[in-house]
Amino acid sequence: MRIDKLLAHTGYGTRKEVKKLVKQGAVEADGIKIKSFSAQVNPDKEVITVKGETVEYREFIYLMMNKPPGVISATEDDMHETVVNILELEDIVRQPFPVGRLDKDTEGLLILTNDGKFAHGITSPKKHVSKVYEAVLDQTVTEEDKKRFAEGIVLDDGYETKPARLEQIDSEKMLVHITISEGKFHQVKRMCHAVGKEVLFLKRIQIGGIVLDPKLETGEYRDLRDEEIEELQNS
Repeated sequence: MRIDKLLAHTGYGTRKEVKKLVKQGAVEADGIKIKSFSAQVNPDKEVITVKGETVEYREFIYLMMNKPPGVISATEDDMHETVVNILELEDIVRQPFPVGRLDKDTEGLLILTNDGKFAHGITSPKKHVSKVYEAVLDQTVTEEDKKRFAEGIVLDDGYETKPARLEQIDSEKMLVHITISEGKFHQVKRMCHAVGKEVLFLKRIQIGGIVLDPKLETGEYRDLRDEEIEELQNS
């Protein structure tokens, strides 16, 4: 694995920041200074240190992505680009998969990992992990709409959703936040349709206690921090 990738994975900063550490001569493998940020190391066999501190390599990968629209939340697809296709090769080889899904035209927060137990803990219906979406509707919401969301809405197939929260953020822009604790097919759009509203734009901004990093441009991703992983595990 490239040294800059290893350090980014283990919480030593962004790619730019870890490259700076290498240039400063702060990184060593078995006591020998690493001079290139593209140097290959084996964390299972070599002792990697940063300023004398031993780097603890983690078996699993945990990524936060700002998913772009038009991309499928899957590991592979014959017809469309997937979220895995966006990843760098060194991340792809670790075989991460999306935790849950976002519709093709929906953007925003998506977690990818190769840790099945971790993923199950987030997606299990028993956990009721909340998800917050930012949406632009074609009409301003009413107090009655909010009440219906809070009580649970019967969808077009007869399924009654769990109680959800509909919050008006900007009435002029018809911007709302919608919080749900389940993930039925096109659920947010179908709930809005049930109260006579259509979704013009949809973005997931939060899962449990984890908020989408505002520094991530659409299509960008980064490693989850240790505290974020712990937060999701405890959600």
